[in-house]
Amino acid sequence: EKGDRGDRGFQGKLGKAGAAGKKGEIGFKGQKGNMGSPGESYKTNYAAFSVGRRKPLHSNDYYQILVFDTEFVNLYGHFNMFMGKFYCYVPGIYFFSLNVHTWNQKETYLHIMHNTKEAAILYAQASDRSIMQSQSLMIELQDQDEIWIRLFKGERDNAVFSDEYDTYVTFSGYLVKPSSEP
Repeated sequence: EKGDRGDRGFQGKLGKAGAAGKKGEIGFKGQKGNMGSPGESYKTNYAAFSVGRRKPLHSNDYYQILVFDTEFVNLYGHFNMFMGKFYCYVPGIYFFSLNVHTWNQKETYLHIMHNTKEAAILYAQASDRSIMQSQSLMIELQDQDEIWIRLFKGERDNAVFSDEYDTYVTFSGYLVKPSSEP
């Protein structure tokens, strides 16, 4: 007579893999799923530059744009070295800093320009001693705004000191917070 079923035994060794079966038929298209939650922003906007000048500049009968000849940082080329201007392509809050070496016995009178208006002045009176002078500001920029430096016209004996060997004049700026961020 047949007895009762016994306890299950230990699992045996795996056998050899068989041949792949035939590809099944294509099923019906499923229903559209629910919209997912918003993802992280994949792109962060940046803007930064730092340039220098190794040539002196003296005032004449008209305002002069301070053009720079040394590029330390120019992220994405937003600072145009030929024009001496920073062009805003990422709207937001920016920080700018201008450092200048004054000339003995001459005034130093510069404007930091925002498009066609004076945003800030860097000024040093004529003195027996030359000094390093600086000006900085934060300003909100819109797309295509321009920031540049202007030497005051020749009503005064106005100059910026520099030489061919060292960088005495620097102008830097960077984006603090883009407008696209909340």
